[in-house]
Amino acid sequence: METVANRLYEAMFLIDSGTAAADWQKVLDDIQRVLDRAGAEVVSMKKWDDRRMAYEINRKARGTYILTYFNCDTDKIGGIERDVQLSELLIRVLILRTDQMKEKDLEKATPLEAIEKQQEAVEAAAAEKEAAKAAAEAAKAAEAAAEPAPVEETPEETTEEETA
Repeated sequence: METVANRLYEAMFLIDSGTAAADWQKVLDDIQRVLDRAGAEVVSMKKWDDRRMAYEINRKARGTYILTYFNCDTDKIGGIERDVQLSELLIRVLILRTDQMKEKDLEKATPLEAIEKQQEAVEAAAAEKEAAKAAAEAAKAAEAAAEPAPVEETPEETTEEETA
């Protein structure tokens, strides 16, 4: 009798950046198809980053990396790697066993997510600074409107006698 050893694996899929930008859903569907074919249960799948590769692969200089965590039978990993080699869309895959990984590690921010959070923080700080500036200008305008207007004194009419 065989025992099925479902384990948690981490896979880093590499795809062409142009393909990822053109049809992101097709890329995700292709990865899902490869994993479904092996009977894998996807735990998490997210874009890791878009980077320049160390060397060109199939005349491609940039690649998009997709980080995927999945539970799968140990015997099916070779089939996943073979399916990636046969795929025209997927360039490479690296699969590692990650039995010791905890739930919080699975939810850790990817480099892309960290950059996006940093940009959001910068934009929020700039918006807050702009709002404070607008509020200060509004307060200044309100203060100026509340001050009584200076009374202009009209010069007394001079008579012809005074000018002579």
